[in-house]
Amino acid sequence: MPQRDILDLEHFLPYRLSVLSNRISQDIARLYADRFGLGITEWRVLAVLGRYPGLSASQLAERTAMDKVAVSRAVASLLAAGRVTRATHGDDRRRSVLELSEEGHRVYAQVAPAALAYERRLLSNLGADDRAALSRLIDLLGDAEEKTQ
Repeated sequence: MPQRDILDLEHFLPYRLSVLSNRISQDIARLYADRFGLGITEWRVLAVLGRYPGLSASQLAERTAMDKVAVSRAVASLLAAGRVTRATHGDDRRRSVLELSEEGHRVYAQVAPAALAYERRLLSNLGADDRAALSRLIDLLGDAEEKTQ
């Protein structure tokens, strides 16, 4: 009988990263879910538009590495709640761009500091060298992932 590779999930990097990401995302979601009625996808869209206003829905999906359908739903929800505005892009009436509305900026201004405080608490067990190494390793893994596509 041929030797079969055994996938030990507890030590399989993609699985471990996914589990950690899910746990952190669910934990941090409590910062904005109860108070603002935002889901993880809506917050990510708000956060990206807070940093990079004027993106299209496709650009949002690309920047967040989220499914276009999920981004579209989040954008629709944020538009309905008055947290995002949509306008046509210059002379190209086929392309629309999104920006935070006044209400979206208000929510962002309240959630962003709490999210940053959460990040500081999460990283508080790491020294400066470890934080720098973690950032560098995440960048290297991202580069390696891009090469596999």
